[in-house]
Amino acid sequence: MNRAGEILRRQTPLLDREKLAAYVQSFLSRRDAFLAITRRHGSPLYILDEPALFDRAYRFSEAFQREIPRINLFYALKSNHHPAIASRLAGCGMGLDVSSGLELQTALAIPDVPIIFSGPGKTLPELALAVAHADRVTVLIDSFGELARLEQAASAAGATMSAGVRLTNDERGLWRKFGIPPADLERFMTDADSCAHVMLCGLQFHSSWNMDPERQVAFISRLGELMGQLPAHRRTQITFIDIGGGYWPEAGEWLQEAGTPEGRLRQCLQPETFGTSGPYGYPSTPIDLFAERLGRAVKAELHSRIDCRIFAEPGRWLCHDAMHILLTVIDKKGDDLVITDGATNAIGWERFETDYFPVINLSRPDRQERPGLVLGSLCTPHDVWGYGYYGTDIQPGDILLMPSQGAYTYSLRQNFIKPVPETAVLSAAPDQI
Repeated sequence: MNRAGEILRRQTPLLDREKLAAYVQSFLSRRDAFLAITRRHGSPLYILDEPALFDRAYRFSEAFQREIPRINLFYALKSNHHPAIASRLAGCGMGLDVSSGLELQTALAIPDVPIIFSGPGKTLPELALAVAHADRVTVLIDSFGELARLEQAASAAGATMSAGVRLTNDERGLWRKFGIPPADLERFMTDADSCAHVMLCGLQFHSSWNMDPERQVAFISRLGELMGQLPAHRRTQITFIDIGGGYWPEAGEWLQEAGTPEGRLRQCLQPETFGTSGPYGYPSTPIDLFAERLGRAVKAELHSRIDCRIFAEPGRWLCHDAMHILLTVIDKKGDDLVITDGATNAIGWERFETDYFPVINLSRPDRQERPGLVLGSLCTPHDVWGYGYYGTDIQPGDILLMPSQGAYTYSLRQNFIKPVPETAVLSAAPDQI
């Protein structure tokens, strides 16, 4: 009970309402373009925001190349696998990071783009597909067993496969599924010596949901110690170290009351007062500071011991703001409840019961949020878009915008009850809408 009391007294920070209003205004300033694209394509509709995608690609690349000049960036396709996003980022000079044979096929459809193939449990057919494109693909091996399977696939094809090995950076709980323990690295390299068709030349680690760089910095320090313990001939064998992804967008994490620790407990203990506060948010680190901190760690801990390139796998940071969803209000069932044509099968999970994003009424714009349930058209009560909307009013026929839905939404969409929306591109040029 003491612990419960501590949680209830702890207050997740509220989102700054002025900053939130400015964020909403950034979309209202493009209101005419969003309404025009809805008139042309209908709704519900995914919007690929090309200017936002290019801006994020430029900013991320510029920040990291300034701090780590010898860096290669690979877009994590799992965060949003829309082919247009992948091809545009490849056009910005990025490679692609894939985690399955299906994603590998998507990446291979883009000419000449370099690919890293990560993730656990790669099957023999998936590895054979990678081997068939050994000129473009580097396999990041996840286990001793996968090393043997890769050798089998490469030997059968008479090919030599470039590869790295993933090191687990958390040997507790569910994260143990990824990679090998760092203590096993030398044994793994020895086993790889006997694989005539596998050229082991790199290391990888990865952590997720990085609001700041501290976990990555800590493991880079640990990796530096490990490099110092390796024999010289093993260090020269390593030509790249992949420091992973998980970079959180600069806006931070935005939450409904139910997404906070105290809110989850209050929902159980005090349901009569639940749902009346928020939204809340945790800050994240600006990408320039993220890159600066990681750059210092790489220079001090890795490049002081080993001459290699650095790989990184940004995903969420690049695509978060690059896709939005447009909806139309179909029904109004009271002053405080509307139903939209689009449903949360478009994002694949009950996101907005816990995560907060502003619902923006483009038809009746306003910088003030008003209370009211905005629900989708699925046959489930968990089909929630929001508990309020930005607008002077909300009525059937109104066009609503759900902004910044680019990461881990499109990739999780599903044909549950309703079909998934089509996609249209919002270009910088009005005649390309």
